[in-house]
Amino acid sequence: MTDFNFLTTHVGSVPYLDANGLTEKLSDLLDVPAWPQMPRRSFHENMYVQYSPVLPAICEDSVQEKIYFDTKTDLTGALETFYTPVLADDLEAFALRPDYATGFFAMLETLRTTKGDWAKGQVTGPISFGLTVTDQDLRAGLYVEMLDDVIVKNAAMNARWQIRQLKAVRPNVILFLDEPYMAAFGSAFISLSREQVIAYLDEVFDAIHLEGGIAGVHCCANTDWSVLLGTKVDILNLDAYGFIENLALYPVELREFLDRGGNICWGIVPNNEQIFNETSQGLADRLRNGIQMIAGKAAARGVTINVEEFASRSLVAPACGLGPTSIEVADRVFEVLPEMGDFLKRG
Repeated sequence: MTDFNFLTTHVGSVPYLDANGLTEKLSDLLDVPAWPQMPRRSFHENMYVQYSPVLPAICEDSVQEKIYFDTKTDLTGALETFYTPVLADDLEAFALRPDYATGFFAMLETLRTTKGDWAKGQVTGPISFGLTVTDQDLRAGLYVEMLDDVIVKNAAMNARWQIRQLKAVRPNVILFLDEPYMAAFGSAFISLSREQVIAYLDEVFDAIHLEGGIAGVHCCANTDWSVLLGTKVDILNLDAYGFIENLALYPVELREFLDRGGNICWGIVPNNEQIFNETSQGLADRLRNGIQMIAGKAAARGVTINVEEFASRSLVAPACGLGPTSIEVADRVFEVLPEMGDFLKRG
């Protein structure tokens, strides 16, 4: 079992426009540097667009800056083109493109010339991708026959490709699925069963494990945590600054997750203006108190969760991606995060 001991990382997106110097900064400051997504640099670096070029029937509307599936025509040829490299296990066909993911290639070069044991990649998860990207009639891609499997396979193949690239420069690689849409699970906005969600996610987690990667999942708001805890994921990443008390509602599922080797990435550093009202020590104390609260509530329900076991089972990160925020906020987050990590590591 890996001893994480409050290693620091980040979700992915940043407000910066240039990767030059940024990847070196992230590699220097963070225990687990993640390649930066820069959605303000280009429409192509949007978290949905940057993974989309190889998808069948995908169309780009550069004026409205969106992508959609064109399902009006026969998809047979496009599907054959997509599945040919899947069946051949040709991961290069699913590679990120330099003009869609500048930060990935910049980080790869940085990691080649710096020392360290860890790297993190990320891909938009099939639930969020499939429910956000629609066809021309605004029907979610995940609800279009034949496209649901395509969306899952695309995420799985890209995740594997990323891991192979990152493992060439760092021995330990974490690959996260970003699943913001899971915040709507159980509402009228998602007509997917628990079993469907777990099956879709587990297919990608299996792919990550196939390449020797550690699988993570990020949801930046509250959700039914029992669903994510019930998958094959290795690291659950939540907005602990805003929603840590909600995780305490699932002591049985959390205990089972920990028993099978699960870990938590606590998004305890706010990713907005609130960061200017916080200190590194204060956030470290806030997390310790939150973990104590989880253990206490579990004990009240007859479930034993020891505070001490979280020391080796925890990573820390910003509450969510920094893409929508200001450069000033992001700069402060990357100042506070490693300082807070040092406080937590010291116990």
